[in-house]
Amino acid sequence: MGIALLSMALGQSHVQQQASMSVMKMAMRNAEQQGAAIQELMSTTNAAAIQQAAQPHLGGNIDLKA
Repeated sequence: MGIALLSMALGQSHVQQQASMSVMKMAMRNAEQQGAAIQELMSTTNAAAIQQAAQPHLGGNIDLKA
C-alpha cells in the first residue's frame, strides 16, 4: 500500500507542477505583450502629448487682456 500511495502522490505532484508552469508561462507572455505595448506607446507619442496628459489644466486658457 505504501508504494501505491507514494506513486499517486508523485503523480499528483507532477500534474500540479505542470499546471503551475503553464500558468506562469501565460503570465510571462501577458507581461511581455504589455511591455511591448507600453514601449510602442512611449516611442510613438511626443513629449507635448505626454505633458498635456499629465497636466491637462495647463495651457487651455490664454489671457488676452493687455
